Amino acid sequence: MPRNNNAERDNPCLKEQELSYKCLNKNNFDREKCEVYFVNYNNCKEFWNKVRSDRRAKGIEPYLPPVEERADIKAEYMKSKPSRN
Repeated sequence: MPRNNNAERDNPCLKEQELSYKCLNKNNFDREKCEVYFVNYNNCKEFWNKVRSDRRAKGIEPYLPPVEERADIKAEYMKSKPSRN
């Protein structure tokens, strides 16, 4: 199935979504075997929804940053994120 040309632009978690689908297909749709992929996808969606919300609150458009800026935004977040112990 051909990918939508705007899929990556519109869905910052496209890679995580595709990995989840691939896992389901590989494991005969046994959701338990793909739980790690679902958690990763949900974390991704949560992160980008927060970014979108923060940008909207600050009046920054587009609300979802362009594809070429996303790696820098994620890297900046990871630097400022408190470490887990």
